[in-house]
Amino acid sequence: MAEGENKGLVLLDFWVSPFGQRCRIALAEKGVEYEYREENLRDKSPLLLKSNPVHKKIPVLIHDGKPVCESLIIVQYIDEAWPDRAPLLPADSYARAQARFWADLVDKKVHPPSAFHMYESGTKLWKLKGEAQEEAKKEFIEILKLLEGELGDKKYFGGDTFGLVDIALVPFTAWFYSYEACANLSAEKEAPKLVPWVKRCRERESVSKSLPDPLKVYEFVCFLKKLCSWHVNGHLCRPEYIVGGFRHGRLTSFVG
Repeated sequence: MAEGENKGLVLLDFWVSPFGQRCRIALAEKGVEYEYREENLRDKSPLLLKSNPVHKKIPVLIHDGKPVCESLIIVQYIDEAWPDRAPLLPADSYARAQARFWADLVDKKVHPPSAFHMYESGTKLWKLKGEAQEEAKKEFIEILKLLEGELGDKKYFGGDTFGLVDIALVPFTAWFYSYEACANLSAEKEAPKLVPWVKRCRERESVSKSLPDPLKVYEFVCFLKKLCSWHVNGHLCRPEYIVGGFRHGRLTSFVG
């Protein structure tokens, strides 16, 4: 890496990414200073491509020149690298394993034989129409109810302490308005116990300063809907090819 890029802490990210927001929340909880670098996902920087040559995706945390990839791995790395500040995982080994299980579930499996990603499922709500969208709504509601059941009457998913599972899930709540508007559903109606949890999380400075305005997210989704159809020339459209034209909640020059 070039001189000046091998020291300190750098986060390669994109403003609306819920995965990047996880990293920002974790860093804020720890009170760790870092350099934020906004990536243009249509024209990815050489640093991003070099730091994450396998997936070529954000977020990437670069600590003293050494890259760490994948948001949940980054959050756990942050917790281990600064163990003396605001623990994000419980000390008990069983509780820690459970936290990792539920955080991973947010990203991946819900229950056999169905498996999908929260982000993927939510994306379907604004991309699809008709029966396909209705099926996506069922999947999304299943996720909400499953997570609501795990939360129960606890303050946070880990009990009284804000931690890994909260960090994994709360960034997606900034997208709920878009999901509801596009798919005519109510997250509050389907999973009412999640509502006070969202409020508690958003009252934390680490969360409030890391999550975007839901209306800005909706504006971004409308931008994607306008430019991105489900198939383009017979191929699945990949939003990262076009989001470079929409930076920090505002439309910038877009050249195809």
